Amino acid sequence: MSDFQTAREAADLAISFDKVGQADKAVECYRTAARLLDRVRNRLPLDKQEGLQLKVREYLERATLLQEQQDVAQQAESERAMQQCNFLLQQALDADEAALKDVAFQLYTQAVEFAVTAKVSDPEIKVKLEALAKQALDRAEVLKGIKKMDALSLNESNHSQRPAVSPNRAQLQREQSVQLTVSGRDIYTEEEKEVLRATSTINNNRFLPFMHVDLSEKFQYAILFEDRASELKLSSKQASEFDRWVRPHEICSDPKLVVGDHVDCFSIKQTIVSDCSFVASLAVSALYEKTFNKKIITSIIYPKNKLKNPVYNPFGKYMVKLHLNGVRRKVIIDDRLPYSKYGRLLCSYSSNKNEFWVSMLEKAYMKVMGGYDFPGSNSNIDLHALTGWIPERCAIRTGEEDFNADTLYDTIQTRLARGDVLVTVATGQLSDAQAERSGLVATHAYAVLKVICVNGVKLLKLKNPWSHLRWRGNYSELDTAHWTPQLQAQLNYDPDNAAQYDNGVFWIDYNSILEFFDVFYLNWNPELFKFTYCIHQKWDAGLGPAKDAYNISENPQFSLHVQGRGAVWLLLTRHITLIDDFRDNQEYITLLVYKHNGRRVYYPYDPPPYIDGIRINSPHYLCKIIVGENSADRYTLVVSQYEKTRTIFYTLRAYATCPFALGKIQPFPYTKKLQGEWSGHTAGGCENHRATYPNNPKFTMTVPDSRTPCHVTIQLLAPKQYQIGVDVRVESMNDPNQTAPFLKESSGPYRSGFVVLELRDLPAGKYILTVSTFYPAQEGPFFLELRSTCEIGCEPRN
Repeated sequence: MSDFQTAREAADLAISFDKVGQADKAVECYRTAARLLDRVRNRLPLDKQEGLQLKVREYLERATLLQEQQDVAQQAESERAMQQCNFLLQQALDADEAALKDVAFQLYTQAVEFAVTAKVSDPEIKVKLEALAKQALDRAEVLKGIKKMDALSLNESNHSQRPAVSPNRAQLQREQSVQLTVSGRDIYTEEEKEVLRATSTINNNRFLPFMHVDLSEKFQYAILFEDRASELKLSSKQASEFDRWVRPHEICSDPKLVVGDHVDCFSIKQTIVSDCSFVASLAVSALYEKTFNKKIITSIIYPKNKLKNPVYNPFGKYMVKLHLNGVRRKVIIDDRLPYSKYGRLLCSYSSNKNEFWVSMLEKAYMKVMGGYDFPGSNSNIDLHALTGWIPERCAIRTGEEDFNADTLYDTIQTRLARGDVLVTVATGQLSDAQAERSGLVATHAYAVLKVICVNGVKLLKLKNPWSHLRWRGNYSELDTAHWTPQLQAQLNYDPDNAAQYDNGVFWIDYNSILEFFDVFYLNWNPELFKFTYCIHQKWDAGLGPAKDAYNISENPQFSLHVQGRGAVWLLLTRHITLIDDFRDNQEYITLLVYKHNGRRVYYPYDPPPYIDGIRINSPHYLCKIIVGENSADRYTLVVSQYEKTRTIFYTLRAYATCPFALGKIQPFPYTKKLQGEWSGHTAGGCENHRATYPNNPKFTMTVPDSRTPCHVTIQLLAPKQYQIGVDVRVESMNDPNQTAPFLKESSGPYRSGFVVLELRDLPAGKYILTVSTFYPAQEGPFFLELRSTCEIGCEPRN
């Protein structure tokens, strides 16, 4: 075979290897082809050598480029191995310092194994890895000796010592903090555990409640971690630009979770994911961290170092702790991020190219929400998920009498400056002309960075999550009328300088807010309170009527006993498991509050509610009770829906400045159900019709002797077009010396479709029940339900 033919075959092989990324083989074949062609060239006349010389140079240049790229990749891989080993050793040192000896021993051992087996080409890095391996091995040997001594001591003491880890640490317990004391039973009931278990699957991913044992989550692997659900569904805008998924180390040389001492709200940039409310939430949380030096947003990211700061994980795994469906839950992600064919991230990011906390938090939240194809929510929902702070929606209703714009402004200004609240504000629908003229975006959330009143002018400093496109009206950088030199000096603001760079941050006056914006979202710091308690429950679709316009007897009800004077805030949270709940939520819920001494309420407006809640289709509803000197201290709370179509899961959480007790009002344990009908002469009407009233259906209720008082609730249901009632008379007492507790009791005024009669402390005996419609000859079926504290009898009376 000639040299020329061999050179051609070597070149073909080089190109093939090059295409599939086998650089080593491609370099060898390119160089072989170049060497053989050069040999052929030397045999040719000078005038025929030029073409082959160009081809030789081309093959050698390609081989050199591939070799250089391979050397750079190997060097990067060596540095990455060093970074991973350092991460393992630092995690081991932190665990060691925290006296978590078992965890530290495992991490030291892993660091040694990793350092020994790492494929490293750089001699200097090899030496460094050997030094790290020796350091880790020495400490692991020391800990191994300690473990042996501990085991010996344990055997000698006949296992009398308590275990290092309490078995209760793995139990699911009610959340509490240093600031908030749980005002009731600490451990969840089996019913509550089932509720939390049922709503742990959200958008086909499982997010379990965060427990103490999760602090020992493993963050290091033999290979880079890949979350099976991490390649989230992209939005249509992302998909049109998408090129590939990248990891931080692939797009920057020194990736970190947080650069510097604090996260920076001004570095946060939203891209083409429709999550402006989430990005605005990140901005106000980051500003709070920097202003008050309290970690409310970076504290939820793991892994951490010994200073409790989140750290970059070269193994690619992160855990984020979010408040979802009533409790804190853990969300596991890897660090792969969507990348554009134009060389930019297709998710929210920090303007500091080496910082990735923004992208990681967004990815965790988008995983919960089903992917980057997110329909959007609001900042109340997002901030509560991120921080657990108490959400409150304050609609801007300038045309309504009960809306006090000045009071709302004063509250926001005062409380924001104290760090009591995080605030965002959102626009509603705007016409294209309005949006163009104002510089605002329709149905868009903005972070509220500052609220200040200067010389009687109420101003707010806002940030557009897009980090560009600003307000163009009063007090914008374009406004030449209102920005006096004195005002510029007081606010340290130069409109001319601001006009040079659009970062999405602007000043706006409060009157313009009232004109162009729809709602403020306030999230309150739970540390404003001293006590908390929560109850997780299920409301079955088939329990009670679909609409509770006339009957709330089957609605979930709770008793609240406030033991002092102060404020009690009640947060009702409906659990969400499908993204469709955000796209088209048809569940309208609220909380009704009655001054009814903690007893069950049967009619929605009898007694009239102390607080009549507004039914909204948001997952959260907040109700506030102020308990003063002359206020009641026992309340009945009723969960209500506009129209119940399916089973819902929910959490009722109370925050209070004084001790309180919150408990579910359980129905009486014994139930008897009977049915009958008014037909012909038995449709006798009420007692006004004396001739026919005795013909109504009657029942004999038998109350046995009981050691405890017998309480009975009688409920009568019938067609809603009829006004109905029930009467009870005493027929006989078991004890002839017992005085009858009453001559007759009735359900009171005749009501449409539903009435109830409560009888308490009934002595043993027989009682006659009569059910009737208001008018005679009103025929139809009825249902009689008796609930009691002891087992009673009830039979139709002939």
